Amino acid sequence: GESLDFLILYYQVLNFAMIVSSALMIWKGLIVITGSESPIVVVLSGSMEPAFHRGDLLFLTNFHDDPIRAGEIVVFKVEGRDIPIVHRVIKIHEKENGDIKFLTKGDNNEVDDRGLYKEGQNWLEKKDVVGRARGFLPYVGMVTIIMNDYPKFKYALLAVMGAYVLLKRES
Repeated sequence: GESLDFLILYYQVLNFAMIVSSALMIWKGLIVITGSESPIVVVLSGSMEPAFHRGDLLFLTNFHDDPIRAGEIVVFKVEGRDIPIVHRVIKIHEKENGDIKFLTKGDNNEVDDRGLYKEGQNWLEKKDVVGRARGFLPYVGMVTIIMNDYPKFKYALLAVMGAYVLLKRES
């Protein structure tokens, strides 16, 4: 009857909440394990082709005692920009005191990233780095890109998922 339907719905909502919270816990766990505030990022532009393409999912680590080397692919944030950039380190500049500064560039870009850094900034420092690419899954992130490019798709996806849950309950 009615109360049974309510109970089933209640359990499904609870179940969904559990899935969401475990996903969040896994994410937090990854942050702790990898030392990176965003352990997984999606490549949003073609600036790193052919190494990475739009929609590739990158796994990052960010261990501070691990020195950054030229040729490594890093994800960095620039002041005033929300979205981190995934580019390759092309030059390292090491000071006497061990401070390292470095310059990045997209493999597919003609020029280095100095035009992207904040005004007057010529080098990146360790603190600008969100993480370093350690592995990737090709194209898995396309869903994210499609959701960013076509917000309506996001709602369609949610509607389909919602319908699926409801229909599954009926059967």
